[in-house]
Amino acid sequence: MPTIAIIGASGYAGQETLDRVLRHPELEVVALGSDSLAGEPSSALDVRLNGSLPRFTPNAEAAAAGADLLFLCLDHDRAAAFAPPVGTVVVDLSGAHRLQDTSLYGAWYGWEHPAANTGWSYAIPELLPPAGELIANPGCYATAAILALWPVRDAIEPASVVVDAKSGVSGAGRELRRSSHAGFVLENLSPYKVGAHQHAPEIAQALGFPVCFVPHLLPVRRGLLATCYVQPTRDLRPLLEDAYADSAVVRVLPDGVVPELARVQHTDGAEIALFEDRATDRAVVLCAIDNLGKGAAGQAVQNANLALGLDETAGLLLNGVLV
Repeated sequence: MPTIAIIGASGYAGQETLDRVLRHPELEVVALGSDSLAGEPSSALDVRLNGSLPRFTPNAEAAAAGADLLFLCLDHDRAAAFAPPVGTVVVDLSGAHRLQDTSLYGAWYGWEHPAANTGWSYAIPELLPPAGELIANPGCYATAAILALWPVRDAIEPASVVVDAKSGVSGAGRELRRSSHAGFVLENLSPYKVGAHQHAPEIAQALGFPVCFVPHLLPVRRGLLATCYVQPTRDLRPLLEDAYADSAVVRVLPDGVVPELARVQHTDGAEIALFEDRATDRAVVLCAIDNLGKGAAGQAVQNANLALGLDETAGLLLNGVLV
């Protein structure tokens, strides 16, 4: 049975990853890393966790525990500085290793870009399966936009693409900041990082062209909806249906049915829908996911399953049914 360690287990992504590992029939937890909870029992994170799990240890100690698989749930800077143990599968849920061509920051968006990334495989299981031991898990907004647009990228006018996306507040992480405070979020809807969000070049990298991307913060805990406006050059529905025909995770909805956050919240699935705007000859492709599920921990476990040669859906929660 493969053994796993979670580095940064006390954050939202770490806790959600642990939830899926605990329902996984073929993974065994050997270390839980958290610098803030080191020495504490697992119940310090969630009182429902029993005494069978190891106590929290410092992240460095958990990383050196000899696990077959590491889930890296740290912030971007600490993840970028992390040295993966040789021969270990590592799934990084941060944004540190997602961009394979960091020049996209400057070439398309005019931003200062970080150092070139090497050795990591950017992986969306349905479209870009993981290759190698070091796996960069996509961002939540990027996941929804790429699922919606990648199958149709050659059948749309690149300059026409606008991605309007809205996510629950948990996408900002557990650390308290003004923009995640209840007094700011409740009864409010706010765009942020307009024209400067880090997921924009990630989307562009996958599609092969830049997109206009605007994220918004929803006054809900979790869930994400990406509404993508495109100018099609041919019928898009067959392309979407063919891309996900064999997927147990991504569902293309029938004509006239819209995705809903309520159906994907607390699951690892995705819903995609296609609509026609006859007044402008545009198409609208929508994708709904849970930002902590398919947008983070669920996809991380899905990628880990593929890397280890396990059932791709093991440990996942799909359509409210344990698979």
